[in-house]
Amino acid sequence: MKIGIIGAGNMGGAIARGLALNANHSITVCSPNRHNELDALHTQFPQITVSTDNATAVGDAQLIIVAVKPWLLDMVMNELRGAIDFSRQMLASVVAGVDLNHLESFDDEYTQRFAVFRIIPNIAIAHKQSMTFISAKNASTEQINAVADIFAELGKVQVVEERLMGAGTALASCGIAYAMRYVRAAMEGGVELGFPAQQSLEIVLQTMAGALAMLSQSSDHPEVAIDRVTTAGGITIRGLNAMERHGFTSAVIEGLKASK
Repeated sequence: MKIGIIGAGNMGGAIARGLALNANHSITVCSPNRHNELDALHTQFPQITVSTDNATAVGDAQLIIVAVKPWLLDMVMNELRGAIDFSRQMLASVVAGVDLNHLESFDDEYTQRFAVFRIIPNIAIAHKQSMTFISAKNASTEQINAVADIFAELGKVQVVEERLMGAGTALASCGIAYAMRYVRAAMEGGVELGFPAQQSLEIVLQTMAGALAMLSQSSDHPEVAIDRVTTAGGITIRGLNAMERHGFTSAVIEGLKASK
């Protein structure tokens, strides 16, 4: 697919790098104010076309991905109104907080034929391990599948109703930071228990990898896996109960609700 990406920051650059690993895609990345980022992209992946002219990203692209800061979206899209052929091109936005109706408003003529997508990946997309949520309007099943297939190259994808996008952001995008905070806390606990910091981090990361493997390779509820390592009167249940007394589960749930 011919893909044009407007924005070369953290998310736009990460998407481009991941997609560039698939030789079947033709990728153009544009950003008027990101010269260093564009140069780095082109150096790493010479097959990516880069430009400081946003209209270059539109060209003959089948899918246009807008990855700019929220306060820049309207300005960028208004500048491109004459460059986009709304009757044949799909528009996708990874801009936080911008809904499908707002995206659709950029089309003055072909509203009922213009496919728009709201896409929420997370920063792990740079490592092809994103949890990406997609919602769409005016898109056919074939178009939805095509866009979902593209992002499935960069991790896992769920096509959801737009009302769930905020929840998905809290659970998967903000969730990256929450997972990192657990890693930091467990690492610091390991230091207090006597391990050097780097060794403690290595232990925590491998322990998490093991836990993830157990869950991803079975259909078990997490509590079933917990039961396997929790002996009556043992040290694991003491630790779990101590964490609960200090609000572990409620803290996680309240953090997710606050993020939504």
